[in-house]
Amino acid sequence: MSALFQPIQLGGLNLPNRIAVSPMCQYSAVEGLAQTWHLVHVGGLALSGAGVVVMEATATEAAGRITHGCLGLYTDAHEEALGKLVTEIKKLAPAAIGIQLGHAGRRASCRPVRDRWKGECLTAEEGAWQTVAPSAIPYDETWHEPVAMDSAALERVRSSFVDAARRADRAGFDLVEIHGAHGYLLHQFLSPVTNHRTDAYGGSLENRMRFVLEIAQAMRAVWPREKALGFRMNSTDWHPEGLTQDDADTLAKALKAIGVDYVVMSAGNLAPGCKIPPAAPGHQVEYARRVKAATGMTTMAVGLIATADLAERIIESGDADMVAIGRGMLDNPRWGLLAAAECGVDVDYVPQYIRSRPNNWIGFPIAHPKARPIVGTRQMDRPSSGGWDRPDVVTK
Repeated sequence: MSALFQPIQLGGLNLPNRIAVSPMCQYSAVEGLAQTWHLVHVGGLALSGAGVVVMEATATEAAGRITHGCLGLYTDAHEEALGKLVTEIKKLAPAAIGIQLGHAGRRASCRPVRDRWKGECLTAEEGAWQTVAPSAIPYDETWHEPVAMDSAALERVRSSFVDAARRADRAGFDLVEIHGAHGYLLHQFLSPVTNHRTDAYGGSLENRMRFVLEIAQAMRAVWPREKALGFRMNSTDWHPEGLTQDDADTLAKALKAIGVDYVVMSAGNLAPGCKIPPAAPGHQVEYARRVKAATGMTTMAVGLIATADLAERIIESGDADMVAIGRGMLDNPRWGLLAAAECGVDVDYVPQYIRSRPNNWIGFPIAHPKARPIVGTRQMDRPSSGGWDRPDVVTK
């Protein structure tokens, strides 16, 4: 039996397998509002065979957007647009739908990826806005200087995360993931590279975790227990003065004590110039393995997990409880269904795609030679117009 396709309980959420779709920015919102693109994109991924799809990083206030094209969840209009999207997708697709909530901090007011040949940060003519951060340290010398957050700003941002969690619940999301990685605001508070504060929110690791834990605890108080609450974090900054794996273990223990249900273990992207080793298949799995061993917490591994074989080995070994797939899903929006075939698992397809199921389509082993014979007892769904003349299934 495939380990990858064993069910798992994530918080109060029951998932049929261990595959998640990672949040991936689309830079296609208008004034923070979800568009038709988001319905098509997320709806397609919800048919991928993954147990849960996590929507892209979504700002909890306008100043927290990475770009002009980033989603927001800080107005009634945002909540309504996302609620309609979730409702429509759930009518047709089996996957649970989650959303990542975050604040870009000093990395806000940025150009989308497709425009960064002109430089990363926006100019005044392009509608740049004032950014905030734990300390007034720009991302690099070409970026605008952020304003160090005072007590009022801390309270405003803290409240924005809680309000966004409430909105996400009302919109029908099954899962919220707090973005505490990749150089964005919560990561900026955690890392000594970007947090030079001298108050209760800076200095020691305990102090640098304080704002993050306050937000997580407040969100836990309003997010339903029958749903799932997660946190994406860095295991290392790849910086000599940055966060370490020991720091990540400490943070994960604190998050678990608060009631956070899972962590996604990532790395890097805090500051330019960090010497990050070249990516290799499964290059961040070790971070998930260590945090799981240190805390007993449910973990997701992420980072160049491109094949079903690698995903299966990660789960089977116990190195992580789930795998989060990003670009692999963009490359093949049926990644999870194909992974099931490669693992020899018979899974349900939506009726509209039934003709491509391995035990329905005699061309499947030609198109996918790595797929294993499916062992099961289901008969082919024969269309009234005729067509297929035999079930392509191995029966016991």
